[in-house]
Formats: sequence, structure tokens, C-alpha cells
Amino acid sequence: MSAAGTSEAGTSKAGIVIVGAGQGGFQAAASLREAGYEGRLVLVGDEPGLPYQRPPLSKAYMKGEAGIEQIELRAGAFYVDHRIELVNARATAIDRAGRRLVLEGGEALPYAHLILATGARNRPLPVPGHDLAGVYYLRTRADADALKDRLAAARRVVVIGAGFIGLEFAAVARALGHEVTVLEGASRVLARAVSPEMSAFFASAHAAMGTDLVLGAGVIGLEGEGGHVTGVRTGNGTVYPADFVLVGIGVVPNVELAAEAGLEVANGIVVDAHLATMDPAISALGDAVAYPSRFAAGSVRLESVQNAADQARSLAHRLTGKGTPFDAVPWFWSDQADLKLQIVGLAAATDSAVLRGDPASRRFSVFRFRDGVLTAIESVNRPADHMLGRRLLAGTPAITPEQAGDEGFELKSLLAK
Repeated sequence: MSAAGTSEAGTSKAGIVIVGAGQGGFQAAASLREAGYEGRLVLVGDEPGLPYQRPPLSKAYMKGEAGIEQIELRAGAFYVDHRIELVNARATAIDRAGRRLVLEGGEALPYAHLILATGARNRPLPVPGHDLAGVYYLRTRADADALKDRLAAARRVVVIGAGFIGLEFAAVARALGHEVTVLEGASRVLARAVSPEMSAFFASAHAAMGTDLVLGAGVIGLEGEGGHVTGVRTGNGTVYPADFVLVGIGVVPNVELAAEAGLEVANGIVVDAHLATMDPAISALGDAVAYPSRFAAGSVRLESVQNAADQARSLAHRLTGKGTPFDAVPWFWSDQADLKLQIVGLAAATDSAVLRGDPASRRFSVFRFRDGVLTAIESVNRPADHMLGRRLLAGTPAITPEQAGDEGFELKSLLAK
């Protein structure tokens, strides 16, 4: 275990301990200090180095446009100046009775309050050949570094999964001149995240980049020679040659630490509207958390950097006596080549879609409605629509489907009401 920060490191003095040094964990620590918390503050992460941003890993960092210094959330001096102890270790258990976080190796950190920002991990590919060399995932900086090295020598790339990570990586690989095949088991790309209309646009856009996009392609195995992957076999018997494979089939929330401590887990660590678990001394936030939201039908778990950061700020305010229930509007983004997709709100698969603008212009939005009420806006290269949606959804969205679809209607007029 290594610690950096104040002279309290290594003593028995309890304070707030945060498990997980990703965006949510970092933001919780920074926001606690900003909100006036003066006690001991420990940030525990199992990756070496300083906390960093994950979104650039599949884009600017992968292309070499940003180095590690550019993706670090703050320089080392920030943690010293703000008395945030960085501990590089894996948390193995929570002693709730003794209020201690047990680390690998047996060391323990006492806590007055524990924040779980444990995030998620890549969902493994459950087919024969998954353990061949040349099969990669993208979640950490180490993953990105390994992929960058392989991209320098590879020619044929197969991406399994047409979600955000898969398509973002495919765009980068195509820009670098590689032959790229994307295999997706569903009938459309980004199926869990966007409307069929937006899926169709991105499928067409990636085809125009030169990507071979194969939908309805269930992967049944990976083939190899000499222990290295050489191809991906789908259910219809087709084998797609590959110098390497990127797997992007979703993530699994890291709930084991909470579950083994007896905390309630159901598609994530269960928290209330204040992000508190069933144990008053433990809160949780980020990708691993299932929380009640007025934007969803009951509880929801969101895999979003922005959601984690918003929850961290909300929790910091509660722990310093200034809190209100968490009610931030969910929003997301994805950069794919010259296309910036921004999504605000949460739509159900059955929500209707209203097109605003012309997809051929590569600047348009899809407004989603349920029983005539706005639930989400999906925008491509149209940030004004996105920002308007964030303001509308923060209150009672007074917009009709007819207004959304009428390019002549001034959307800004809705904000004056």
C-alpha cells in the first residue's frame, strides 16, 4: 500500500474513505473538500498512477492526440494540496461492525463514512477461444496502451459489439487505415442506447467510413494458430479473419464488495434517493449503483461518467449537511469520427421518435416522447438541442411532438414559459 497526502496516512484516525479512484471517486473527494469537509479523506484505487479520465481512452488517447498528462484528472500536487490520500491497493472486505475497509495484504483503513464508487468491469466473451492472445478489452489505461501497441502492427481488426466503445474504437481504427469488421448480435447498432432512427444513421455513417458492419451476427467462437487469434466465427459458419479482436459487449457492475458485506444488491448496489445504502455509514455512487430516478420506471443503473460525477457532487453535499435528493438529468455523449452524439434523458424502447433536422446534413436530433411527454433527445452535431433538452427535462418539459418536428418553431421560446 502506498499513500500520499497528509501526515495522517497510516494512523488510526477515521474519516471518509472512498473505494474506487475513477471519475466518481475522484469527484467525490474533490467535492467534499470544495464543500468544506476538513477530516481525513482517503481515495483507494487498484490501478497504479493518478486518477484519470476513461472516455478519451477509446478516442484521443488511442489516436495519440492526448498523452497520460492530458487525461489525468488532476496533477499530483492537487492531492497533496487538498489533503487527499491516494492509496494504491485492492479493497477485499468491509468490516461494517468495526467500520474498517480491509485491503489486500490484510491492512485496514478505519472509516467514519465509506463511499463505494467501485464502477464496473468488462463483460467477458463466453465462447471458445476467448483466452487466445490478441483478444482485447478496453476499460483501463493499461488496456488502451496494449491496444495502441497492437494497432501499430495490425491490419485486420474485428470488433465484437456495436455499442459505444465498439463503434468509437472502430472509427479510430478506420482513421488509422485498418480493415475493420464490426460484428453485432442485435439487429441494429447502439440498440440499448438510442432510437431505431439514430441506429440507422450511425450504421450508415460507419459503412461510409469503410467499416464492414455485420448485424445479427452471433459470435460462437474464436479461432487461432499458435495461441494467437486469427478469426471470429459466427453462428452461420462465417469466419472473419482478424489480426486482433476487440470485445465490447457491455460491462458488469462491481458489487461483490458490497454483497459480501451484506448490503442489498439488485442490478447494482441499492441506494435511496440520497445515495445511501441500508448501512447509514456507507453510501455508493456511479456505474455500480441502482438508484431511484424520476426519469426511469423505478430504479435504474446508469453507466455514465457524467452520472457518476453528478452523484459524487450530490453525495458530498449531503455528507457536509447541505444535501437534497439526487435528481440530476441524465446525459451522455459519444464521439465517433466527426460525429458527436449527445443524449439527454432516458427513453424506453417503445417511446415514439420525432425527427428534427436532416440526417443527410449530419446535424439533426431525434426527440423521444411517451404519451406526448418528452423523455429524451438524441442529437448529432447539434449541441443547442442537447442543452435545451437538459433545461427542459430539469423541470416539466412543455414541448409537443409537433413543435419538436417543426424546424420553423423556435425551441428557445419554450424556456420563457
